Amino acid sequence: MSLSKEEKLQLFKSYNIYGLTAEKFSNGRSNIEVVKAMLESGIKIIQYREKYKSLKEKYEECLQIRKLTRQYGALLIVNDHVDLCQMVGADGVHLGQEDYPAKEVRKILGEDFIIGVTTHTKEQVEKAVEDGADYIGLGPVFQSFTKDKPHPPIGLEMVSWAAKNCKIPFVAIGGIKEHNLKDVLEAGAKCVSLVTEIVGSDDISQKIKKLWDIIKEFERS
Repeated sequence: MSLSKEEKLQLFKSYNIYGLTAEKFSNGRSNIEVVKAMLESGIKIIQYREKYKSLKEKYEECLQIRKLTRQYGALLIVNDHVDLCQMVGADGVHLGQEDYPAKEVRKILGEDFIIGVTTHTKEQVEKAVEDGADYIGLGPVFQSFTKDKPHPPIGLEMVSWAAKNCKIPFVAIGGIKEHNLKDVLEAGAKCVSLVTEIVGSDDISQKIKKLWDIIKEFERS
């Protein structure tokens, strides 16, 4: 991808959908099938998040997804695995609170890679910014069940706080659905992630079209 890092980060600052893989919730479809449907529907950021596969399987899937994201002019962010991010030529890595610190990962990846950090509290947001993260994942906004040990919901008030105070872009995530998407946008989020709402949909393309319609209508208003 020939975009500069700043051009890539602009995707996080604009009204956008941040796509995630979650094969466990994908109704029997593979991550590759789901990613292709997301890309065909205009999603420009894909995070590969897969907890239940071997490293070899993750590597092979990421190679295929990297090829697809290049084909569609989209970004690939790899969850957790700094080495996998490097090996497949991804655009960046996303780190959880139990992963390596962002400032140490930066020493390995350098300035050209995007680093995202999951945050749940104001203190974690401020620490991520201080450590040099490029964006944060903020959530779960509502109750979410995609993780084995879900964090309690942070609520729309935290989204509003981040919109006013966070110095870097943020992705609102966790329990966001078609019916509450507008509430999240009204709270100040621009980039949003709807995991099971998309991957678990009977018709992914149609679902994403409805989500884009909500976002575009909000932008116009």
